[in-house]
Amino acid sequence: MSTFVKVCVVLLGLAGATVADAHKLSDSYLSLRLSENGSTFSGQWDIALRDLDYAIGLDTNRDGQITWGELRGAQSRVSGYALQRLSVEAIGRGERAACTLEPGAMLVDEHVDGHYAVLRFSAACPQRPAQVALHYGLLFDVDPTHRGLVQIDAGGASQAAVLPRESPAVTINLESPQRSQQFAEFVSEGIWHIWKGYDHILFLLTLLFPAVVVFLKGRWEPRASARSAVYEVLKVVTAFTVAHSLTLSLAVLGLVHVPSRLVESAIAATVMLGALNNLVPVVRERRWLVAFAFGLVHGLGFASVLADLGLHGINLALTLIGFNAGVETGQLAIVLAFLPLALYLRDTFFYRRIFVPVGSGAIGVLAAFWFCSRAFGIGGGW
Repeated sequence: MSTFVKVCVVLLGLAGATVADAHKLSDSYLSLRLSENGSTFSGQWDIALRDLDYAIGLDTNRDGQITWGELRGAQSRVSGYALQRLSVEAIGRGERAACTLEPGAMLVDEHVDGHYAVLRFSAACPQRPAQVALHYGLLFDVDPTHRGLVQIDAGGASQAAVLPRESPAVTINLESPQRSQQFAEFVSEGIWHIWKGYDHILFLLTLLFPAVVVFLKGRWEPRASARSAVYEVLKVVTAFTVAHSLTLSLAVLGLVHVPSRLVESAIAATVMLGALNNLVPVVRERRWLVAFAFGLVHGLGFASVLADLGLHGINLALTLIGFNAGVETGQLAIVLAFLPLALYLRDTFFYRRIFVPVGSGAIGVLAAFWFCSRAFGIGGGW
């Protein structure tokens, strides 16, 4: 083991698992397709192995790796755990009736953020549904931040929905897709995603810290006017937004694919480099170019939420636009919360000599923890 890896192990031990693993948000992908007979759904549920291991224990020999043999041996437990936490009801002709869920084969697939168990099942309904009601409860008992990303196909029409613990139930009209509802749900999902993506927030802060000051004669000095500071913020935030919107779209459309470990490691590296540049300024002018270059990497991270949902056509367009709008809304809220305070404090000794260096140093150390965890897969699975 190299000296650098040993240092990373020590850093991770000091940081703790929660801090080191900040960007692995928990999602599952549930799809239902109405069969030609009109009363039976074929279902597929992709659930991350790391989530299943945490919930019911798959790594029986505790070697940090989940093998196919361990997963196959736990198939009945996985099916039971998942299907007990999902209910499907058919609504039609004024009647509401529960559909019977039956487990099928279980496979393994690799998503952008790791390996997933693929649970196939059927949902036999007593009547042809005009609407379908879902109640979702997977992992909420062990991870309140988990989300279920759902797609339902019926008669060529496809709809998507997001099911968090706060709103675990949804009713979908199979005959008249509710596009406005879908758009609003993914706007909310985009906001939630950036607010829970602490690495994205910290990178944004490394851009904002020096935006109201300028490095002159070996130290930070306040910018001449609030107008110039706001203009600098506008440049770096716009560059970051354009860049991550571009790669988010390309990745969700399937035109770009980069392994998750590489993306997540690179995101941690951008946070670390952004913090270091505040401590030892190398890029002092045209910081918007740095924001753009690093924003391309962050867009690939945002795309991990939608890339595996398998959306197409208008369904894909609405979801992508809504999610991106949510990300931008969440980002704007952070900027609006930080900028007035930074403008007010930019003339003070505290902001220029203490807050910027200490805050950037803390972010840099934290980013180093994340980089070690992601790059070397310490505590990994499969």
